[in-house]
Amino acid sequence: MLMNTAQSKPAENGHDHIVIKPSVLYVGTPVVLISSLNQDGTTNISPMSSAWALFDRIVLGLTCTSKGGENALRERQLVLNFPSPDLWRKIEAIAPTTGRNPVPSHKKKIGYRFESDKFDVGDFTPQAADLVRPLRIAECPIQIEAEVMASHGPGGEWPQERPEAFRIIEVKAARVHAHRGIVVPGTNHIDTSQWSPLLYVFRHYFGVGPDLGRTFKAEV
Repeated sequence: MLMNTAQSKPAENGHDHIVIKPSVLYVGTPVVLISSLNQDGTTNISPMSSAWALFDRIVLGLTCTSKGGENALRERQLVLNFPSPDLWRKIEAIAPTTGRNPVPSHKKKIGYRFESDKFDVGDFTPQAADLVRPLRIAECPIQIEAEVMASHGPGGEWPQERPEAFRIIEVKAARVHAHRGIVVPGTNHIDTSQWSPLLYVFRHYFGVGPDLGRTFKAEV
């Protein structure tokens, strides 16, 4: 009853909202290329966009059929590679690929194919990491070597009509690498006038716009 009353209120200040049921809720998050170690010692690359950071922890959302998620939980190590907007075509080249063989049926149905060497498919350059075994991606301006701390499945009841579940994986940043050109000289700060993440917005790729201002917590 309260919900109906709220929905029946007239729009104020020109705001007129309607109720929708979007198929995805990717309102705008950075694209991350996750490097993880396969059982044969090679590196798999998993493009994803469900990641957020708090202090030295980064939380990832990966489907249970993701090869990257499987590798991360087994090896407890990975690299988070953050691409710039100019790399979107390379990322899209590996987007319909998976390191799982055979390809899971729900992925095969929408056009995924197996690829063992995604560095080759995306024309990426492998780069050794310092503290973990998976390789970094040289083209990505920011790379974070990380260790898996914890993981769990979705809370509540997962809808039976969904073809796959997911896991939430918490990782701890162990080492951060940044291209020299995006670092404020003589500091540990990223130069936000030089760095722009690739964003994933309702399954479209975007770069960021002009700097609108800084929060009171900003150090530079």
